[in-house]
Amino acid sequence: MTAYKDGDPTTLNRLYGRSVGKPLRAAQQELVDTLLPRIAVPEEGPVTAERLFGDDRPLHFEIGFGGGEHLAYRADLLPDHGFIGAEPFLNGVAQALTHVRDGTLANVRLHNGDALQVLARIPDGALTMTYLLHPDPWPKAKHAKRRMMNDGPVQMIADKLTPGGEFRFGTDHPVYVRHALMVMRRFTHLFEWVAEGPDDFRNRPSGWCETRYEHKARTKMGHEVWYFRYRRK
Repeated sequence: MTAYKDGDPTTLNRLYGRSVGKPLRAAQQELVDTLLPRIAVPEEGPVTAERLFGDDRPLHFEIGFGGGEHLAYRADLLPDHGFIGAEPFLNGVAQALTHVRDGTLANVRLHNGDALQVLARIPDGALTMTYLLHPDPWPKAKHAKRRMMNDGPVQMIADKLTPGGEFRFGTDHPVYVRHALMVMRRFTHLFEWVAEGPDDFRNRPSGWCETRYEHKARTKMGHEVWYFRYRRK
């Protein structure tokens, strides 16, 4: 008999944490009302590059994009690629919409809700890259099953990535680092850790921008930040 029930985000079937924060400003609410419906991921059916962008292009997926800085940065860097972001926090979605509007980013689609529900509808092998940056660490042992870095989500990410595709994970929480490494050791048959030494996961790789959250964690909270890259075998 165990102290806590087994499970992970793929089996719990619910979202934890906030979905709404401070009331949106009028300009943010207008973007939610007008821009979001135009670039929202369809609620049903397969999620493919052809359906979202009208052609067969490399497809990226960000799980929990926060305020959308990284998603917008990557989309601007790779205009011929398609980017999907999922975030349950409405205020973060509103911030991301501002980035999409200001950057005139036609290659971004957003989902305000559960990332796993969208990920499940992406065909196997369709993703070029998947990002999980600074997820909620749920540091208490009894909440570990809520962490996105768990066997169910990692298996799903592996299924959706094309061979040679990349899974990027970043965190500033030492408990989450130890947990994530333990999980990924169970997936060495599916992922290759792209690192030759400690500098490779202590320094931000090229093409990986610093988000506002990461900057705050590093400069104001004094946290170390770790960056992990895994290549799909």
